[in-house]
Amino acid sequence: MKPGIHPEYRPVVFRDRAADYAFLTRSTLGSDKTVEWEDGNTYPVIDVEISSASHPFYTGTQRVLDTAGRVERFERRYGPGRSER
Repeated sequence: MKPGIHPEYRPVVFRDRAADYAFLTRSTLGSDKTVEWEDGNTYPVIDVEISSASHPFYTGTQRVLDTAGRVERFERRYGPGRSER
């Protein structure tokens, strides 16, 4: 790697406020805000709107759309065969 052109890669805390969940990882992102982590060290903190702790796909609260019911309702309203055009 060429020296002096890459951003600093350092430990950063990502915090999901919606789920009250935070995790420590490494990133090139920086922040003016800091937080004291469980190990007693202070790290930059990045607040995120959604993470695996609050995303419906990962939490199991994802809604499944009833596409068959939609097709049946469309055919009742406009007649069979019109959805194939």
